[in-house]
Amino acid sequence: MFETRIARLSDQSHAHAHDHHQLVMSLSGRAEFEVAGRGGEVCRMRACLVPGDADHAFAGVGDNRMLIIDLGPQAVPADDGELLARLFEAPGYPTLDADFQNLLSYAGAELARYGSDPLLARALGGVLIRALHLRLFGEPSALPCGPLDMERLDAHILGNLARRITVAELAQVACLSPSHFHAQFKECVGLTPHQYLLKLRLDRAARLLRESDLPLVRVAGECGFSSQSALTTAMRRYLGLTPKSLRRG
Repeated sequence: MFETRIARLSDQSHAHAHDHHQLVMSLSGRAEFEVAGRGGEVCRMRACLVPGDADHAFAGVGDNRMLIIDLGPQAVPADDGELLARLFEAPGYPTLDADFQNLLSYAGAELARYGSDPLLARALGGVLIRALHLRLFGEPSALPCGPLDMERLDAHILGNLARRITVAELAQVACLSPSHFHAQFKECVGLTPHQYLLKLRLDRAARLLRESDLPLVRVAGECGFSSQSALTTAMRRYLGLTPKSLRRG
């Protein structure tokens, strides 16, 4: 089995297991997953890796379009078996960088137009699998990741999320020059510092919308967005949802 398809996930929770691996990515909207007891969400910035035979539960949140790749034991040539074994060794919710998101959007558009062609669907699925594998397990960077103390950086960012945070400021926390910090951060994390900041701001905003009754303008301010409309624009673009629809969901 090697199937690449587009589907809408129901907002009714489903739980099951199957013997094939599954990669779930969002073309729009989001979904909540729990795989082998590990919870997470699928959105434009995050995918979900479901190893074969892993018990998992999932539910779509509002309107959503997911690109799903199903990979059976004989899905790839023997030479690529190690690729799948490593990629699906454990459940995961890998972060998707901007270039991968563009690739995903292209694959979704082609599937929406020519999804009945099994060769095209398989080829697009293969490209996405390979691109994700390279991001997670590609050749080691020439820049060492050791000096980056992500725990310290995260603590600084989350403690100052309500205000503007510059790359130069983060570079100072990491004791690196801004140019070296930017390059090393991109190599080690897979996102630019700006993209990572936006991810953390959206994560905090989504949590506040789900777990509190704070007004939208207050949520925007506490998460570092200049206005309620800026928060709405970012959520619509990267999560496929508006703050109001996320709160209702």
